[in-house]
Amino acid sequence: MNISRWNQAKVIRKNRFKLHQITWLILLAPISILAQESTVVLGEVTVNSSGNGSLPAGSILTSVDVMGAERVQDKNVMNSWELIGQMPGIQLTEFRLGAESGKPSFRAFNGEGYINGIKLLIDGIPSNVNNGNMRYLDIVFPLDIDYIEVVRGTNDPRYGLHNIGGNISVATRQGGNYSDGRLTYGSFNTWELQAALGRESGGFSQNYFFAKQNSDGYRDHSESRKHSLGGKWFYTSDSGALKTGLIARMYNHKAEEAGYLTAAELEADRFQSLAKNANDHDDRDMQQISGHLDFQITPQLAYSSKLYYNAMKDDRHVTYTSYAAGTAPRQRRLWNEEHTGWMNTLTWQLGKQIIIDGGFNYEHQDNRYRRYRYGYATPTDFSVPAAIANDDSYTFNNFGGYIQAIIRPMESWKIVPAFRTDKFKGHAILNTTGLSYPLQDYGWINQPKISVVYSPNQAFSIYGNWGRTFQIVTGSRNPAYLTPGTSEYKPSINTGIELGVRFRPLKRIEGRIALWQQDATDEIANLPSAGATKNLGETRRRGIDFQVTTHIAEKFKLWFSHSYQEAKIVGGYASGGNSLIGKQVFSTPHHISNAGMEYRFNENLRFDLQGRAQSRYYIDDLNARGKYGGYILFDGGAHYTLTKILGINLQVKNMFNRKYEYVWYDNFFWPAGSYQPMFSPGADRAAYLSLNIKM
Repeated sequence: MNISRWNQAKVIRKNRFKLHQITWLILLAPISILAQESTVVLGEVTVNSSGNGSLPAGSILTSVDVMGAERVQDKNVMNSWELIGQMPGIQLTEFRLGAESGKPSFRAFNGEGYINGIKLLIDGIPSNVNNGNMRYLDIVFPLDIDYIEVVRGTNDPRYGLHNIGGNISVATRQGGNYSDGRLTYGSFNTWELQAALGRESGGFSQNYFFAKQNSDGYRDHSESRKHSLGGKWFYTSDSGALKTGLIARMYNHKAEEAGYLTAAELEADRFQSLAKNANDHDDRDMQQISGHLDFQITPQLAYSSKLYYNAMKDDRHVTYTSYAAGTAPRQRRLWNEEHTGWMNTLTWQLGKQIIIDGGFNYEHQDNRYRRYRYGYATPTDFSVPAAIANDDSYTFNNFGGYIQAIIRPMESWKIVPAFRTDKFKGHAILNTTGLSYPLQDYGWINQPKISVVYSPNQAFSIYGNWGRTFQIVTGSRNPAYLTPGTSEYKPSINTGIELGVRFRPLKRIEGRIALWQQDATDEIANLPSAGATKNLGETRRRGIDFQVTTHIAEKFKLWFSHSYQEAKIVGGYASGGNSLIGKQVFSTPHHISNAGMEYRFNENLRFDLQGRAQSRYYIDDLNARGKYGGYILFDGGAHYTLTKILGINLQVKNMFNRKYEYVWYDNFFWPAGSYQPMFSPGADRAAYLSLNIKM
């Protein structure tokens, strides 16, 4: 059944309808209506199994977008983070260097890695690595995704660490009966196999997924080989009151790295890989295991619990520049991270006007980071390290809790006060000396929040929210840990405010406008892998988001979004003796746009066109080195159903063959006075043909 998960009540299978379930659905009805007031659904979301009592993200009363499977499962992408670029206001930072390929961000937080301000969840499980990067996003593939949800703003109390500007949640397929396959071949000798299987009977569901992708890459020395394997096993009691299950996934990616180019090298041959990079490569393993429990204790009380284990091993050999002196530009970086956590939520319906929702989480991280530096060679020889820059073992523990109330004093008004608090403990051992140092002592980090919505009718609602989130420094030694000479850091408190309008003037037109601002104290640009930290001081992010979706006719859909954003330093520190006040935070474009159309010629043939654009941005903290990184790109596709079982699609990426690059300012590895921008070019036009099987 294809329905909007957020515009209707949860679906319960007919053979499990019991009186207390019907009661619970009635009690949750105000929340499902609430979800309409600030949430926009892109495409259809498939719900195959009964839901649990936990509240949907739409109850947060902030700008929420949900992108359904029909906009995801048939897309050809090299990396799953590219899928999220279809959604409004999403900035994609596209390194495209082996396994370190890129990530999405929004609300004027960039994806450079210095300020990782977006929380990632996969099937409700926290999936950021220690420094906040989203490497676990690669573990899921399009055919296994049910929907992707983006929650923007500072007023979501459910999550603490990395939830600075909002969160991205990826939900994979659970339950149902299906046998789906997808075989793709395309440009750069790329081939991919995805297979998904679901079986459900007698309260027991099992879902399996396998994917393998090989590509020679669009640049020299950019071969990539990856595979992913996963399984989900769930049991639901006859009454539907209890649902419990296990999810397990594993992933491996072996990839060559083509390296960055200077402007002159890019001009000479934009797809070359220099001789110095011939030994650069990455080998990454990731696993996720999680246990899930949802229990409807009474018609008014529901409990949800998740226990999880995430593990990542990454071995990266990287050469940044051709500068011969010193060893800094040539490094081998090894990460070993193991994260274990427990999440709990209790939802209590006190009456028709009040719902209380709260919970707590605990996460323990046991990590190790090693970084070796090597002498210059062409190609760089990684056999004998010249220096040990890092050999650190470190723990990182987080305990957090929240409570929120959904209050409905009148039919057209809803108020959601909330409060969250987090505390962190840990220590780092520098293995070269054996000495141990404690984590910065932040105390309890308190985060009050409140949201209000007024909905005079189902076609119009206005909502506002205010809330606080936080940033702390991460990494394996100073400034995250109090090694000798390290200053004490306070958490950077982000205070955000948003005012939005969601409108539906006609049945086939839906849109939203939101104005927002987010102020941070003592923001830090921190890149733990390189040991680079810069105090930015007080920052202000602000912007306006606009989006509209329309069905001009039954066969024709159009959508458009545009976000204006800026991130400025409004107080604090200097760089090289120059004040940063008034400067824009680097690598943050002002404009991000999305547009698309879909035309269904008949039941068997469908065409789509997707465009995305972003403006150029400053690449250095002083805004003195010019603007780079702007682009306008279009992807198109044709989808034809041959039979009830077989279908084919043709997709063309960058169909107008535009040149574009990811650009960063290298002031780490070149001698002072010769700093320069470094380029990683995007791909030319590429085409992919897929055979789809659905049974």
